[in-house]
Amino acid sequence: MPVLCVIPARLGSSRLPKKLLLPLAGDPLILWVVRRVADSGVADRIVVATDAREIALVVERAGFEAAMTSSRHQSGTERVAEVAGLKAFGGFDLFVNVQGDEPLIAVEAVRGAVERVRGGDPIGTAAATLDRALAGDPSRVKVVVGPTGRALYFSRAPIPFDRDGSGGVAYHQHVGVYAYTRDALERWVRLPPVPEETWERLEQLRPLAHGIPIGVALFDRPAAPGVDTAEDLKTVTALLARQLREVSP
Repeated sequence: MPVLCVIPARLGSSRLPKKLLLPLAGDPLILWVVRRVADSGVADRIVVATDAREIALVVERAGFEAAMTSSRHQSGTERVAEVAGLKAFGGFDLFVNVQGDEPLIAVEAVRGAVERVRGGDPIGTAAATLDRALAGDPSRVKVVVGPTGRALYFSRAPIPFDRDGSGGVAYHQHVGVYAYTRDALERWVRLPPVPEETWERLEQLRPLAHGIPIGVALFDRPAAPGVDTAEDLKTVTALLARQLREVSP
């Protein structure tokens, strides 16, 4: 089953304006995300879905594909669904959504999400190990995974809660990637919102609340940081520079 990777790339950002166009080790941030996905070998085709001609031009000048989408979308999944509905992509039935501000996303996270769908889950995602000391950080979304490898709940709160302070609780941090069958993607965007997604500000709680299973691929290392703030940009720049030095001859 061929895979289409759609990278939602909204220009607006309240905490870091036009962050996807900001320079990161010499190139706009969005190009690092596209290259990361391309290097993973997971997708048969990659398209950046944006509401801004500025982003589309940067992507196309670098030799990649972009699609203009509505500025009214409330989530990345809605933007992916618009692209999936275009005639040009009618031959795809498996879609991957990689967030446009994740230039260091783990390749195993992207592959793992796809494999969850290939294995029978309508939606797949991924999660990394999370140090207990960081579990209280609301910017790190936690997921509790059941015995079948499917998500039970996602939250910004530290879940599961270690009531007795045993120290034995294992935390998993959700990673910004989704894979979907075409049917699951179309169902997701037709579903009515649920209070939990509004309270938590987590779009994935909508399909979960409506009974659509989400498989979670777990990997045993911390998640790489995304870029939401100026401080994040500095951190990711330093990490990327270190990686580039390590692979230089």
